[in-house]
Amino acid sequence: MKGKKEEKKSTALHYDEQAADYHLMYQKEFFEDVNAVYPANYFRLQLLLNSFTRKRIKRVIEVGVGEGTPLAAMHNAGVEVWGFDFAPKMVEKSREKMRGLGLDENRISLGDIQDPMSYAKLLGCGPFDGLIAMGVLPHVENDDMVIENMTSLVRPGGSVFIEFRNKLFSLFTLNRLTRDFIMDDLLHDVDEEIRQVVSAELEKRCRMDAPPVQKNAILAKFHNPFEVVEMFKRHNYEDIRLLWYHYHPAMPWLSSKNPELFRKESIKLEHEPSGWRGLFLCSAFVIEAVRKER
Repeated sequence: MKGKKEEKKSTALHYDEQAADYHLMYQKEFFEDVNAVYPANYFRLQLLLNSFTRKRIKRVIEVGVGEGTPLAAMHNAGVEVWGFDFAPKMVEKSREKMRGLGLDENRISLGDIQDPMSYAKLLGCGPFDGLIAMGVLPHVENDDMVIENMTSLVRPGGSVFIEFRNKLFSLFTLNRLTRDFIMDDLLHDVDEEIRQVVSAELEKRCRMDAPPVQKNAILAKFHNPFEVVEMFKRHNYEDIRLLWYHYHPAMPWLSSKNPELFRKESIKLEHEPSGWRGLFLCSAFVIEAVRKER
């Protein structure tokens, strides 16, 4: 089992290896190319820009800047931007993007939200109207500590936009994650004899070979959206919204049956208006929440 330092190093290396191509997940021109990665981040960025415009956010900090596409989009929308990341190559890419926009590259720095000393110099630039954190919470051990650290960067009345991977999606996937969620979350305190019967039945009905188990996998947690909402309430947030993205029209392992149609229907579902279908059809969501004034 990896220690915390080794886990953090592995995660940073994982993102450094993606730095050159990470921007492709924001590219609209790849919508219909089933050989290209699904542009989920494009739809996520749409959600953020819509909220920023609605709330008239003017100064924002991003935790986990990646290669800089979201901050560049925010800048183009008239928002002042700062940020940090713990993956060195991502920081390099983001600084390069800032230079291309005529901005001070020092607005982007190397830092880890789990260690306030690492981004201390940015504290003097705040507090900020808004904070973005995409792809961060799945990789941290202590959610509450990280939410507190993020809160210190946002002014009272300011908003946070924090991404999580959706644990409830596993109820739709009908794979080994379905079994794990039912056994570990829903039935964790049920008599073991019943649990064994249920587990055996699920293993017959679910695709237990999907998704494949990754060797040397990094920490990549899923979160229950109902529990996440309660966590933000505990940390003195209000006006909490769930913004859904990365919809699936069928179980992921069925996408190979008709990749073109699967991609088309996925895109058609993005931003669907029900307010609840995303609980089960989306693999990820963003929490939009307002820090209380007191």
